[in-house]
Amino acid sequence: MKLRPATLKDLDLLQRWDEQPHVIESDPNDDWDWTNELGLNPDWREQLIAEVDGRPIGFIQIIDPREEETHYWGDCEPNLRAIDIWIGGEEDLGKGFGGEMMRQAIERCFANPNVTAILIDPLESNTDARRFYERIGFEEVGPRRFGEDDCMVYRLERAGWLNSNSRKDD
Repeated sequence: MKLRPATLKDLDLLQRWDEQPHVIESDPNDDWDWTNELGLNPDWREQLIAEVDGRPIGFIQIIDPREEETHYWGDCEPNLRAIDIWIGGEEDLGKGFGGEMMRQAIERCFANPNVTAILIDPLESNTDARRFYERIGFEEVGPRRFGEDDCMVYRLERAGWLNSNSRKDD
């Protein structure tokens, strides 16, 4: 699997993925405004397309929640990252792609030695996503309402990630 920057050439693909029932179910109230956002490249954000054998299968956004311009996350401590992730086509669900995408996104975040932790905010009702993040090592912080969505905030500490990965190498 390879992660590459999302560009305006991905506009149709991302708009098509946004219409998929499983994507809507996990993110029902967000308008990503792809036409505008894909043309921007702020320092605090990466938008990535995951590809398997050159075929796009998913999307990842990594932000610095303290610097993000809408302040979606509110006031945040420095040196955090927040991840949004989804598999685009339903045919690519359940094949382990999400786990590999998250592994690479986490490694990308923690490649910066200043990053101390990563945040995610699945819908509180999305128990499959919540179990997925818990298996990876994210710990529940608590419920929070973002706009119209009731979410469960999770956090992965750098030390916890490094410790869990060093045990896997033994």
